[in-house]
Amino acid sequence: MKQYNILFLCTHNSARSILGEALASTHPSGKFFGYSAGSTPGDTVNPFAAEIAKELGYSEEKLRSKSWDEYGLPDAPKMDFIITVCDNAAGEVCPFWPGQPATAHWGFPDPSQVQGGDDEKRRAFRDVMIGLKKRIDLLADMPLETLDSLSLHHIHEQESSHS
Repeated sequence: MKQYNILFLCTHNSARSILGEALASTHPSGKFFGYSAGSTPGDTVNPFAAEIAKELGYSEEKLRSKSWDEYGLPDAPKMDFIITVCDNAAGEVCPFWPGQPATAHWGFPDPSQVQGGDDEKRRAFRDVMIGLKKRIDLLADMPLETLDSLSLHHIHEQESSHS
């Protein structure tokens, strides 16, 4: 079975994109290999995102904030899909991605901006994780070899109609 590379992009690559990377890489279908990056990556991965990633069985050693420039290099893995998960990253000028990957924007509110105690913050991260998981599940059920950007955008509409 072919595995598809998905790059999740967010500005700081510390929360939403990290969750996407972990969810894709640990998806039960085995169809995906997840990556994540940011336009201006932070120094650390958000501890709540790291906690969820580890619960999913994702290796802690892979959890780091990375610049999207890493994936524009000649020796970088070729991406099949590029998905922005924050509105800021969706509006930025992205690097050139070799191989013309299908692209989409799956926007989620930034859980790291939630005010309150650890329970409220943890709930916000779980909500983003659940939303991303639903979309990755829908993606896994699609005919991936023929998928294009337009189809990838429609996953958001399908997910909304199944809620």
